[in-house]
Amino acid sequence: MRKVLSFSVFLMMGLLLSQFLPAMAGEDYGTVKTIANILLYVCLSFIMINVGREFEIDKSRWKSYAEDYFIAMATAAMPWFLIALYYVFVLLPPEFWNSWEAWKENLLLSRFAAPTSAGILFTMLAVIGLKTSWIYKKIQVLAIFDDLDTILLMIPLQIMMIGLRWQLIIVVLVVFLLLALGWKQLGKYNWRQDWKAILFYSVIVFVVTQSVYMISKSMYGEEGSIHIEVLLPAFVLGMIMKHKEIDTPLEHKVSTGISFLFMFLVGMSMPHFLGVDFAGTQEGTYSVTGSQEMMSWGMIALHVLIVSLLSNVGKLFPVFFYRDRKFSERLALSIGMFTRGEVGAGVIFIALGYNLGGPALVISVLTLVLNLILTGIFVLWVKKLALRSYSG
Repeated sequence: MRKVLSFSVFLMMGLLLSQFLPAMAGEDYGTVKTIANILLYVCLSFIMINVGREFEIDKSRWKSYAEDYFIAMATAAMPWFLIALYYVFVLLPPEFWNSWEAWKENLLLSRFAAPTSAGILFTMLAVIGLKTSWIYKKIQVLAIFDDLDTILLMIPLQIMMIGLRWQLIIVVLVVFLLLALGWKQLGKYNWRQDWKAILFYSVIVFVVTQSVYMISKSMYGEEGSIHIEVLLPAFVLGMIMKHKEIDTPLEHKVSTGISFLFMFLVGMSMPHFLGVDFAGTQEGTYSVTGSQEMMSWGMIALHVLIVSLLSNVGKLFPVFFYRDRKFSERLALSIGMFTRGEVGAGVIFIALGYNLGGPALVISVLTLVLNLILTGIFVLWVKKLALRSYSG
């Protein structure tokens, strides 16, 4: 519980710092942001490599995983759709309801609610003694699948944002090649997997993806650059490793520390919104969401509560499947999927690259914080339902 609360604290600390950083850094603000972004991408790569390392499946049972993937995809899609509808029809004025620009921006931003925090969830379920249960084993598959679905769907969402350019066709090709490599070489390579090695791999992933971006930018300009996010390459790199469980206090401390740093940097990357007139836009940076007036903090709090409720109601989809299990087990499985964390924060960070902002961005960040605070309650709820299932 303390760890989950710390995630929220670091995210909020970064968010508060983001509002004062431009004034504090002055002329060095650009340099500070560049360093922070580099660290953020390396941390995100570190986290996704570890998520990929957890992806262990029996290839001979691939048909059974097809159903799991469908359920995971729907479980990720339901909160996404509900929040996108809410952002458009509740947060935006009626004149934007038929605007394609408004829809595509909110479809991207609301995707933060789709992925379950696999790392946080697996750790907490193991701590409360459910590691050998059906709930743990099934939730392990579903959580990783909905993280993977989120990563894959970022490609068409980015296509919606900037159009179908030949550069994005290259990105799609790279995605399919990476997935094919990950499936074919799953768990094959017996590489070092201590925190130093994972951090080194993370830096390599960042350098390679950033080099592709910089080289293509120098040749074709910013508009024609090829930008491959670190999410999928890092995940696939973790997939092809032969998983080794390194259970030492130092490993846990470093992994937790990097996750804390990531959440802090995500908060710090938020745009300045305190006292900003969002209706006034700058040339070349206009977005529908970013141009909306900031609302009162009381109204933001109300929207955060509603968005949190919608995002978790959408995660109840697995209740309608796995009918051979007790209802309490299926409900426990669904509630376990309520947990949010690093991947959702990564989606918000990517959305910032498209100048998305305004109240919807603030609500998204604070919703993530609220869900992190409630994670301990969700996990205890899962434990109570699990004990009822196995004792009944």
